[in-house]
Amino acid sequence: MTRLKDAVDHIAKAVIKQRDLLDRLDSIGDSDHGTNMARGFNAAIEALDALEDDSTKNVLHTIGTAFSENIGGASGPLYATAFLRAASVCDKDTTFNIENVEKLLGAAIEGIKKRGHSDVGEKTMLDVLVPVYRCFTPEQAKDKTLYQCIEAAVKAAKKGIDYTKTIPATKGRASYIGERSVGHEDPGGMSSLIMVRELFNFLKY
Repeated sequence: MTRLKDAVDHIAKAVIKQRDLLDRLDSIGDSDHGTNMARGFNAAIEALDALEDDSTKNVLHTIGTAFSENIGGASGPLYATAFLRAASVCDKDTTFNIENVEKLLGAAIEGIKKRGHSDVGEKTMLDVLVPVYRCFTPEQAKDKTLYQCIEAAVKAAKKGIDYTKTIPATKGRASYIGERSVGHEDPGGMSSLIMVRELFNFLKY
């Protein structure tokens, strides 16, 4: 198993472990975000175990396909789109450096925006992912290592999830309760935070 597949395995298990938390956070929606994420990552792990060509492009495409084929709800198709769009801007030799992470995240975010007809400030995963993306832009990444950028991204993600508590939901089932969603963290934002945090934790060892 390559280091990328090891990282995905670590992240997947961390998200699956937080299934109940994510379902509880989704009480303002369908209460199934954690269940859906666990289903998607379990399918992704199984597919990756059988993958022979484990290039970055193929790994990301395999995860996206697993999510697309195994998850319903709102966040599943959005995550599927994110991984597939990221895969689409890879070539067979793409490795993880600051420039490539910026490119992959940028493509993923644009895919989420178009698929979800959403943007920052609407209590979605974008309120976490866009601040994370900015940590890899030339303005913020200057003189930093990739590891330092990911460390900064964890802090940005935490600020993003805190921000989602202060605004009403305008997308998905949670939008039905409007202002009553204030005070609740966005579950999609939380799963994004977990993924960024666990990538950082994986790279520490």
